[in-house]
Amino acid sequence: MISGVMTALVTPFTAAGRVDGEALDRLVDFQLEHGVDALVPMGTTGESPTVSHEENMEVVERVIRRVDGRVPVIAGTGSNSTDEAIRMTKIAKTLGAYASLQVAPYYNKPTQEGLFRHFSTIADAVDIPMVLYNIKGRTGVNIETPTVIRLAEHPNIIAVKEASGDLNQMMDVLDAKPKDFMVVSGDDNLAVPLTLMGGAGVISVASNIIPRYMSQMIDAARKGNVEKARAMHYELLPLFKGMFLETNPIPVKSCLAQMGLIEPVWRLPLCPPSEATVTRLKGILKAQGLL
Repeated sequence: MISGVMTALVTPFTAAGRVDGEALDRLVDFQLEHGVDALVPMGTTGESPTVSHEENMEVVERVIRRVDGRVPVIAGTGSNSTDEAIRMTKIAKTLGAYASLQVAPYYNKPTQEGLFRHFSTIADAVDIPMVLYNIKGRTGVNIETPTVIRLAEHPNIIAVKEASGDLNQMMDVLDAKPKDFMVVSGDDNLAVPLTLMGGAGVISVASNIIPRYMSQMIDAARKGNVEKARAMHYELLPLFKGMFLETNPIPVKSCLAQMGLIEPVWRLPLCPPSEATVTRLKGILKAQGLL
């Protein structure tokens, strides 16, 4: 069930800086109406580093309640503290999450053996499917291929979200992984290449804005319709690039605000985009027929 287009949901805030539950409900409805395969609250795109643990679980609970079983919810419950990751993952399980997303521990920079023990300990402690999250540009540590393959032997560890940006590494994992272990892209601009090489889809930033288009593109790639997938990839590439004009999720939240779906609010140390970025994003949205 970890396949297709899985939206890495933003966390909307009110003008006062609180979690905006009503806007979150609207975002969930928008995603479901446009055919995404799963929702992933409280990842990087959800500004997980700046919410409290209580807010983290509040968002997860609200998304699960709004989804009401229609698609899987993969809850971001990772931490650089193994004990804290276990605590939040246990709560997510009781709330009804299908799986947890576990980012590589950031800042402490564990060894590969430390990474193996961290993820294995969580998987042993909480009987819920786990998706590893490899994003070395944010965490300062890469989950190397041998470590991923070791972890893939655990019955609760079912997939890896690969956001290392390294296609060679992704191919190595695809080549060595067990048959039932899934590799999903964490980068929209690599979603089609990875899927065509045997990946299971994408945990997407852009699908916050274009859920149906992303679903159609990945569906074409998964069915081997290379021409359609390639054409859609290049059509959407300016939008994919626009999502990283500044640090994610600054651009995607700016786009959603321009579309009238959320308030343009970020939590420090993230801040509003520059006027130049807003202008460029507006042009991209207009070119895509979204404004």
